[in-house]
Amino acid sequence: MKMAFILFNGVTFLDFVGFYDVIYRLNLFDQTKGTTWDICGLTEEVTDELGMSVKVDVIKPDLSQYDLVFVPGGMGTRKLKEDIEFVDWIRTAESASHKISVCTGSLLLGAAGFLKDKIATTHPNAYELLQPYCKEVIRTRIVKDGNVITAGGVATSIDLGLYLIELFAGQEEANIVKKQIDYPYTAVGIVEV
Repeated sequence: MKMAFILFNGVTFLDFVGFYDVIYRLNLFDQTKGTTWDICGLTEEVTDELGMSVKVDVIKPDLSQYDLVFVPGGMGTRKLKEDIEFVDWIRTAESASHKISVCTGSLLLGAAGFLKDKIATTHPNAYELLQPYCKEVIRTRIVKDGNVITAGGVATSIDLGLYLIELFAGQEEANIVKKQIDYPYTAVGIVEV
């Protein structure tokens, strides 16, 4: 599996890092060994809401070459959902097998048209912003509707990563990762359509 992690100015880095720190562990298991990823953006470097900067691996790749495209949230999503260049770039993920978001990253999936006729979720403070893009907003932590998975607020990024470990590798493997990261919690509020 080849994954694209989308970063942008105004991202909430915990949305990204919480997910990344879990999902890269797919390489520990035989059934998902060989998983690769690129950190992607429109510029060489992105800065989060608090001023921390990170370099990206690949600038504006065609996202159709990836199996999974992950979009985190952050205050930057409010402007980017109206940014034609950015939204057109996200649309290149149309053929990706899995389109994943956490927090207000769902606004960007929605702006790209990926939530049309889908049930989705986002950060609890942004439910109203998400509504125009989808069939229904569910006030819960994780929603899987077909090949699109949306997740709630910032801390949900860890639950989302574990959910995908279980989906791709299995429950036992997800439990191994939970022990590795000393995560004693069990995700609640998972809706599968």
